[in-house]
Amino acid sequence: MGDHGESAALLAGLSGALTASGHRLMARVYYADTDFSGVVYHARYLEFLERGRSDYLRLTGVHHTELADGKHGEKIVWVVRRMEIDFRSPARIDDILTVDTRTQEISGARIFMAQQLKRGEEVLVEAKVEAAIIGENGRPRRFPREWVAAFMPKSPTSAG
Repeated sequence: MGDHGESAALLAGLSGALTASGHRLMARVYYADTDFSGVVYHARYLEFLERGRSDYLRLTGVHHTELADGKHGEKIVWVVRRMEIDFRSPARIDDILTVDTRTQEISGARIFMAQQLKRGEEVLVEAKVEAAIIGENGRPRRFPREWVAAFMPKSPTSAG
């Protein structure tokens, strides 16, 4: 059986999409995501949020494998330094979730992001994330200028 463009079409939606304010990813809740009561286990929300952040990076041209391979002059990694999470309502098996990620601020080596996990318009989880990039020696590295431009939301006044 030949691939008549199906793979390209499937891959196009796999990483979600960049939006005017950041990034949006859709995800389904599977049985493996739930606990014995049938709702998403609390630690699984971290995985949904991580997918949103990772695919946001990927679509802006920042790839974890390239960072680890030293493409930017030295091996660097992206790390979460701090996270604050508010659980508002549970997700359940077969729910289709939207993970919205937006950058609030970039300062030196740190980036501050806000994330929401929603079912339709209902906000289930909100998270504030502080992440950073560090070198092989574990010391912080400043965000490259081109990354700052890629991650900061486009304001209506800067678009014209």
